Parts: sequence; C-alpha cells; structure tokens
Amino acid sequence: MLSRAPSVPTMRRHHAADLPPSVGGDILKATNDKLGKFDKGGGRCSRLCSLLILAATVSMLARHCYDFGVAGSSATGTVARVEHGLSSSRHRTRKINPIARGKSPFSDPFISPPRDAGHTNSGKALPDPLPASVPVDTGSSVTGPDGGGEQHGEHAFARALAAANDRGDLCGDRYIYVQELPPRFNTDLLRDCGTLSPWADKCKHTANGGFGPQLSGSQGGVLQETGWYDSDEHMLDVIFHDRIKRYECLTNDSSLAAAIFVPFYAGLDVARHLWGHNASSLDALALDMVRLVTARPEWRAMGGRDHFFVAGRTTWDFRRLGNGSTGWGSSLLRLPAVRNMTALVLEASPWNLNDAAIPYPTSFHPATDEGIFFWQDRVRGLKRQWLFSFAGAARPEDARSIASHLVEQCVASAACSLMECRKGPSNRCNSPAGVMKLFQSSTFCLQPQGDTYTRRSVFEALLAGCIPVFFHPGTAFVQYTWHLPKNQAEYSVYISEEDVRRNVSVEERLRRIRPEDVERMRGAVVGLIPAMIYSDTSSKLESTVNDAFDVAVEAVTRKVTKIRKRIVEGLPEDEKLEMYSWKYPLLGEGQKVQDSHEWDPLFASN
Repeated sequence: MLSRAPSVPTMRRHHAADLPPSVGGDILKATNDKLGKFDKGGGRCSRLCSLLILAATVSMLARHCYDFGVAGSSATGTVARVEHGLSSSRHRTRKINPIARGKSPFSDPFISPPRDAGHTNSGKALPDPLPASVPVDTGSSVTGPDGGGEQHGEHAFARALAAANDRGDLCGDRYIYVQELPPRFNTDLLRDCGTLSPWADKCKHTANGGFGPQLSGSQGGVLQETGWYDSDEHMLDVIFHDRIKRYECLTNDSSLAAAIFVPFYAGLDVARHLWGHNASSLDALALDMVRLVTARPEWRAMGGRDHFFVAGRTTWDFRRLGNGSTGWGSSLLRLPAVRNMTALVLEASPWNLNDAAIPYPTSFHPATDEGIFFWQDRVRGLKRQWLFSFAGAARPEDARSIASHLVEQCVASAACSLMECRKGPSNRCNSPAGVMKLFQSSTFCLQPQGDTYTRRSVFEALLAGCIPVFFHPGTAFVQYTWHLPKNQAEYSVYISEEDVRRNVSVEERLRRIRPEDVERMRGAVVGLIPAMIYSDTSSKLESTVNDAFDVAVEAVTRKVTKIRKRIVEGLPEDEKLEMYSWKYPLLGEGQKVQDSHEWDPLFASN
C-alpha cells in the first residue's frame, strides 16, 4: 500500500533577471508594511479586508513561484526500500519537468552560441597555446556572468553557499547551471551519427534521449511491458544531457549554482576518431571546448573545480600518454584545465582524481516509480534454477584474463549456465531479454574483468537481482563508490583472480555461503536497483526515487560545496595523492593512504 508523502518545502527554479539579492525577506517585510497601514487607519478596513489582501498577496507569490516551474509538492506514493548511495538530510519529493519523449533530440533550449564571437563552428583547434588551470578568483568585488555588480560576499561563490544553507529551499544546495556551448559540441554529433562507429550503425541508439528504440512486449515474460529499450552503453553523454534539461533545480544564474554542467559529448566525439585518425583529430574538439569554457566568467570563480561533464566511455579513451601523435585515445583528461574539472565516465582511473565512475546504462528506463517498485518485487520473488552463471567468452590470447578458467569451470558444473558472447550480429549477449533471462535464473553471476576493469554485465546482473561475484576490486569496489555500499560483502562475493588461476572451485566457494546470507545479499542487491538505472523522466511529474543520475549529481554538488567551504574557512586545499586515488574511498577512520592494504599489489603501477 502506498502512503501519502508529508508536505515538504518547495523547490525553486530561479531566473537571474527575476531574482532580487534577497528573496523572501524583503517581500514579506513589504507585505507586512502594507498591511500595517490598514491597521493604523482606525478601522478604515475591516479585518476581513485585511485577510483578503493577505490572501491575494500569498496567491500572487504562489503564482510567481509556479511560473518558474515550482509548484508546491503534492502527495506521492512512498514505499519502504533499502537505501543506497548518497542520501540528502532533507526529505524531498522531486518535481520533474515533463518533456515529450517524441520531441526532436536536436531541439536544445539550453545550448546557444557563446557570447565571444571569435570562435567558429569548424570544430578545429585554434593555434594559440592551451591555457593552464585558471586560479580561483576570491576578490571582494564580485560580478555576475552578465556584468552585474551586486556585492554578495568575499568569494564569487558566496551566493551559492548561502543558498545551500537555506533550509527552506530544497534546491538550495542542488542548483545546476548549464554552460553555453555551440551545437557542434553535442547535438551536431547526433546529426552526424553515421560517423560514431566504423563497425555499426549507432543512429538508432540516439533516439528517445539516448535510450534507443523501445522494445515491444515482455519478450516472453522476461521483461516488463514498458520501460525497456535497445540501449547502447556509449550513449551516456546523450542520456545524461537529456536528464539535465529536465532537472528540477536548473538555474540561469551561475552565482547560485552548486555546480556547472558542460554539455560536451566527449564520448561521442572521441568515438569518431579512435580508429584510423591522428592525434590532431582526436584532440581538436576537446581543445576547442577548453578554450571556450576557460574564457567564460563562470570559470574564474573556482578555476573549473565546480565544472563537470560526462564522457560516456572508459577513462582510457581519454588518457593518451605523452605528447606524441601515437597512442590510444585523446588527451582530454590529461589537459591542465580539465584536470580541475570532474569527468563522469563509465570506468575511472585508479591513479587519477579528476574522473568518477557512474553506472553503465542498462536497457531498463522505467517512466514511473511504480515501475521500479514492481520490477524490484518481481526479481525479489523469482525462483532461480542455477547456482551461478557466466555471460562472456574465453580469452586464451590474454594471459591476464581468467575468463577462460571461468568458462571451463562453468561447462564442467551442472549448477552453472553459460552464455557465450561472440562478436557480430548473432551475439546473444547483445540481447537485453536474453541476458535478463540468464541472470534472472541465477543466484550468483560471475563478473570478471572485461576488456578493461569494468563491464556492463555487472549492472545487468544487479538489475536482475543476481548477486555479483567479483574477482578484481577494480571491476566495482573502487569504481562506483557513489552508487555502491562501502561494505562490499553486503551485496557481493569476492574471489581473487589468483585463487581462480590456482583452480580453486568457484562452485564450492559459493555453496559454502549460508542460505540466510544469500537472502540478505539478494535483498541488498534488489535495494540497489533504483541507483543502478537511468529513469525516463519525460512524463514524470514527481518522484521519490533517486536513480543513477540523481546520485551522481548529488555527489558532484557535495564535492564542490566541500571545496568551497574549505576555501571560505581558510583551510588549505584537501590535497590527495593521485597514485592512491583508488584507496581513498576505502579508508576507515584514522587510516591513511600510505597504510598497507591487501589490494596494494593489484594497483601497484599504472
């Protein structure tokens, strides 16, 4: 039974032109002054008249808030569920701005040419040298992006910190400002979707805000009737931007923003040039983006440390080593200015601090909270005929991979189901229904490293309520620290790669786990599902569920707010050793990164 949510403070979407330096207090004072005139008039207006005036004033204020996308919250259904990821100390009901899913993906109200007209739409890098990181502007005279001279405090971000402390505004510490970029950095890449891959047609996957074509029917009872799409994991740039455009706490006043989003489709850009192109082609648009963004007034506030963007591929596609023209990928994440920004990627580097891993998109994008809860109930109650399963392929040519060992063990066990993944259009592992059917029938799902540390299969397993079995901490434990519990034993099993190479039986290890512990872990996995998916908010009016997008945005804003508070308090910057970036999220109270850890040998060098 769904219960009615309590009344909560409103979320306000501010527009700079309509926002006075002090919102609320001055309006209330003016209202009281006006009412006081009637009280002093010796009965010139009755109490009823005063009440009518007060009601009219409140009505006008409410209408003003509503006009900017902020109606009061209405009752929504809530259910008990396992908490996951980051949670705000404020209870909130998220109001979603509905946009028709069928709307053209090329219509973008938040993208317009920058004010500096010295850049063309050619996308070519200009010959001037790349600027290094811009120092933080902490001058006492602060002007806004549009030249406003309001004095809001010693620091350029003083208004944002003040908004974050406004307990009556649920958007106070969540406002996002979308940086202006010309369409060549985003939507033009969708128009030229035929260039996104030399091997496959990616155009169909750009539909529906990056979700791809909608799947029809339940696919033999494996899927729900709605909410399933043929999604490509590398469309994360598009999916995230589409969500940002209907984010409930957007502002066009950058001085209020908890963080600044840069809508650069870095993943789609680099995909066009990974094969058969030189370094100049790989870096051209990235260099152009840096020049535009670092020239903006918003950059000067914190030298880019409040900026973030999405690069929907693994970090290794953006970290070409050295300054030469050879090597894999672009140098985007190694550029001095970008090292100040936060890049949201599918897989982060264990030895760098400027990227953070967020979940791979699966094929499930429910349009309602009830759709999520229904799916959770469904996978929680499934009868699972296999003890464990593996969707993958042997890698005999890769001495570091244990995939061949796992295939051998699975084939030899009557308790394991194997789905062999093969390259080409007949690959069953590319079928959302096929993968879901396998994982829904299994208690445990084997998740070794893929081509890199991580694999999309991890999130498909979690979505199916299947307990993941990891063999390297880089596959999940040190990656998705915003979205997964710190205690890995709550939701997963760990067997080292060395144990597998020594022919330790995976089946025997799994059979040792007590049934009550299996049920506990499955409950934790099912509780994680909301934070693993990217919901379809095109028709939602309200939501009580934080999905992968919400968790990521909240983590970014908290990170920026923490940096700002340290600056205001005069504390030195929280300097971290990049070589230990994988270890910081694992530290307990009183621990130091230099302290020994059992996984040190696994991340000994990069």
